[in-house]
Amino acid sequence: MTLKQRLAQPRALLAPGVYDALTALLAEQAGFEALYLSGGAVAYTQLGRSDVGLTTASETANVLARITDRVRLPVIVDADTGYGNALNVQRTVRDFERAGAAMIQLEDQDFPKRCGHLAGKSLVSSAQMQGKLRAALDARHSRDTLILARTDAVAVEGVEAAFERAEAYLACGVDALFIEALRSREQMQQACERFGSRVPLLANMIEGGQTPVSSASELGELGFRIVIFPGGTARWAAAGLQRYFATLAADGTTAALRSQMLDFDQLNGLIGTPELLALGKRYEA
Repeated sequence: MTLKQRLAQPRALLAPGVYDALTALLAEQAGFEALYLSGGAVAYTQLGRSDVGLTTASETANVLARITDRVRLPVIVDADTGYGNALNVQRTVRDFERAGAAMIQLEDQDFPKRCGHLAGKSLVSSAQMQGKLRAALDARHSRDTLILARTDAVAVEGVEAAFERAEAYLACGVDALFIEALRSREQMQQACERFGSRVPLLANMIEGGQTPVSSASELGELGFRIVIFPGGTARWAAAGLQRYFATLAADGTTAALRSQMLDFDQLNGLIGTPELLALGKRYEA
C-alpha cells in the first residue's frame, strides 16, 4: 500500500520519529505503518547539534537512503526550507525521491531556519513559498511522492495568517498540510474544521513543545490524518544513554545494566544476522 492509499483511509496515521536504520527497523518491527525523519533528528544524531539549519540536503538524503534500504515502510522526510530557493528545492526533491521518500515536507521559514517550537523564527513571503511548492510539485517524478507544505506562521504572524498561508499553499496543489506549533486544542480544532475535510492535516507532537500533546486516536477524532512524534525517539535514547554512560563510568562495568540491555546474540537476532549470513552462503563458490 502506498502512503497516498493509506492516507485515503479515515483513521489517523501514526508515524514515529526515527533517526537511522536501526531505529527505523525497530519501529517497523513494532508494527508502525510509516516513519518520520525530521531535520532535527538528523542534526541531533549526525552532528550532535541543535535544529537551527546546520544540516545539508545531502546529509539528510544519506540518512534517508540508509533507512529506506533497510525497511519497507513509507518515510515522511523533513526537507526544512528546501535548502535554498526554488531551484534548490527542485534538486532536494529529486535527491530525496531517489533516496526513497514517500512524502517530502517543505516549510516557509527563512534561512537560517530553526526548530518549529523554538522562538525567533522568521518567514519567507507567502508568494515565495508558493513558488517553492510549485517547483517541488514539478520536480517529482511520481505523483506517489507526496509534497507536504508546512507553515510556521502561527508564532510569527498569528493563527489567522497561518490559515491564510495554508489556504494559499493548498491552492498550489500540495498533498498535505502542516500548521506548526498550534497553541491550544481550540486552535487545533479550528485548523481541522477549516482544512480537515479537504486535505490530510498533520499534527506534530513535541514533548515539552508549544502544542498540547494528545494521542493519535484523539487527534484523529479532531480531524488530523497524520500524527508524528518526531523527536521522542532521540530524547528517549539520549536519556537512556545518559544513564548508561553514568553507570559505566561509575562502576567500570555494565553488570548493573544487563537486565536492561540486549546481549550479543539478542541484538544479532533483532537485526537479522543469521539470515544475512545464510544469504551470503548462497553466493559462495
